[in-house]
Amino acid sequence: MSSYPREELEEMMRRWVAANDEAGRTGDWSKMPEFFLEDAVYSWNTGDKYEFVARGKQQIAEWAFGTEMAGLEKWVYPYVRTLIDDQKGEIVGFWKQVAPSKDPDDKPYEIAGTGGSWFRYGGNYKWAWQRDFFDHANAGVVFLGMMENGDLTEVMQERMKKGSRMPGWVRRETFDWFGTVVDREDE
Repeated sequence: MSSYPREELEEMMRRWVAANDEAGRTGDWSKMPEFFLEDAVYSWNTGDKYEFVARGKQQIAEWAFGTEMAGLEKWVYPYVRTLIDDQKGEIVGFWKQVAPSKDPDDKPYEIAGTGGSWFRYGGNYKWAWQRDFFDHANAGVVFLGMMENGDLTEVMQERMKKGSRMPGWVRRETFDWFGTVVDREDE
């Protein structure tokens, strides 16, 4: 772990949030991988048995901002709070998950619970790793409600059918939080 000037970490987060906001507004997430080192790791929990893990900038581009964002292109993830540890070079940002469509009460669909990202900075305005967290049960409730109301994209419905057969999904017992796979098992 390295310490970094707080101003540099603040600027990194400002750039990241600006790009995140632009991607949500336009539906184009393809520029986000530019914020990662070539050997970066991006991960999150997908339930009680699986984790999503993308290793390296190419997998992050193809899977995290490709297959995992398919059907969610115009969703927005506004950041509401950021905590910076300049001694460790780590940042935690809390965000919301809001759909572009509205529920029968004319409110945008929003996944309840805490959503966020834990980052380790790698220097030169790049992330070494990112670990997301969000309430998977609440996401499922929202997606099912959207499907029942005819508001969930066909692409997202197909992704839900694939479940653990999506690229990057690994069994939880074969993975540690920082991207080390002990014994990968594809299903």
